[in-house]
Amino acid sequence: MNVPDVSIVVPVYNTMPYLTECLTSLVEQTIGADRMQIVAVDDGSTDRSGAELDRFAQRYPDVFTVIHQANSGGPAGPCNRALEAATGRYVFFVGSDDHLGRDALRRLVAAADTYGSDVVLGKVVGVNSRHIYQDIFARDEPDLDLFDSPLPRSLANTKLFRRELLERHAIRYPEDMRIGSDLPFTLEACYRARRISVLADYDYYFAVRRFSATNITYLSRHLERLRTVEAIVAFVAKLIEPGRQRDAVLLRRFDHEVARLLEDDFLRLDRDVQARIHEGVGRLVADHLNDDIAAGLGAETRIRMALTRDGELDDLLAVIRQDARRGAPGTLVEDGRWYARYPGFRDPRRRLPDSCFELTAHPDWAARLDATGLDWETDERGRRVLVLTAHSPVPDLSALGADRISVSAEEVPAEVNVVAGDDTGTTVRITFPAAELVAATTSTGRRRIISAQTGAFDVTRAPGAVSATGAAGAMALRAPGLRRPRPLVLRRGARFSALTCTVEGSGRLMVSVVPLTPQRVGAHIRRILRKRG
Repeated sequence: MNVPDVSIVVPVYNTMPYLTECLTSLVEQTIGADRMQIVAVDDGSTDRSGAELDRFAQRYPDVFTVIHQANSGGPAGPCNRALEAATGRYVFFVGSDDHLGRDALRRLVAAADTYGSDVVLGKVVGVNSRHIYQDIFARDEPDLDLFDSPLPRSLANTKLFRRELLERHAIRYPEDMRIGSDLPFTLEACYRARRISVLADYDYYFAVRRFSATNITYLSRHLERLRTVEAIVAFVAKLIEPGRQRDAVLLRRFDHEVARLLEDDFLRLDRDVQARIHEGVGRLVADHLNDDIAAGLGAETRIRMALTRDGELDDLLAVIRQDARRGAPGTLVEDGRWYARYPGFRDPRRRLPDSCFELTAHPDWAARLDATGLDWETDERGRRVLVLTAHSPVPDLSALGADRISVSAEEVPAEVNVVAGDDTGTTVRITFPAAELVAATTSTGRRRIISAQTGAFDVTRAPGAVSATGAAGAMALRAPGLRRPRPLVLRRGARFSALTCTVEGSGRLMVSVVPLTPQRVGAHIRRILRKRG
């Protein structure tokens, strides 16, 4: 019996109708049916997913292996069951609501064979405005270093793995993790790999943003996410010795998973949950957040984390309320050091150390902008433009080393004019031509983080374009209490797109471009009708 080149693992739970497109993209792969095996595990689906798997298995019996099991509560168990049945030289994991480019598997296997790679990551693009960080896909990288690259923030399992590597090191998904189990799996595989390669020359993987409410990651709650990040940090500490390499991985965990626990939606949690999150994050910060890791965090994130360690719950809540409802506080420049005047700063009743609020080593504070006005307008050239008015907490930007401020929606720069400055800060006017946002967007749509940075625009520093928080001197715009305008519909050639502004639970301001196709409009109408009952 021939050994297939690649086994495709598909864990499935209630993903119709997305599952059909996923499976169709697999059977249409140019690598050919004789070179691949598809192992799909139905984890107790209650919709038509199980029947759809059986339908494909009946049509392609030489390709499909379908396993039905009782619901396990997460994707770890189904992935492990599929690995037990896999026979290919390589293994590739696909979310059952996602799909592949037709030539993806052929290209991935060819690259692994050519370079001798144990892990290969192909370019991932978002569908339905799903946000995917693109820094890892700047160029092809035949031999990527795990620790000196963006890879620590791109540890989803949507990669090609040499199966011999997984078996030799007994690498499996931790089944006690309901969410996030792919991160320790992928991290260990990358850590033990002889070579990791990245392919940026083709759209390999289409990650779909689902509009239904059954995706387990979308549904996860704060306490579950806390337990997950505690397990991940403990796994990293056990796998990697203390030092630069461990710090590189932990920086991305604090920057992403831990930081998400302290975003603006923290204010909506029950008091008991808030207290448990405050205590749990405080332990992580005390045990694992050293000065080198803290230096890589944005100012907002570092201040909030410092207050989980050095402050009470009410101190943290006061800072988050300030950001979410009133915007950035003032800035104190004293003896060459900078401090954020958040509630609690030098309050004799709180006795919080100045270090909690210090900004001296965080040049991104000069790029902190709160949007105070937002609307679609027509400029003097007749263009439809998105116009933002924003406020910086810094009265004199040059005092913090910022001779100018640049703003972008990731890779799309805006026109920026400083309007005025006074004792309370600096006001700027920001203009995005709508046509440029549409022109930079593919047919799958795109959500972009709007951010500011000190100095001239540099796409490699923009949050979202290359990383979660961007490089030093850059920060995502916030929109505390801002009224957002109605969507703008814009035509470009034969294509119509809707442009909308949204604010994430983190408080970040984003602009979305969504192509208006008949299928998308129909799905939107059906969602409205379902909500109305």
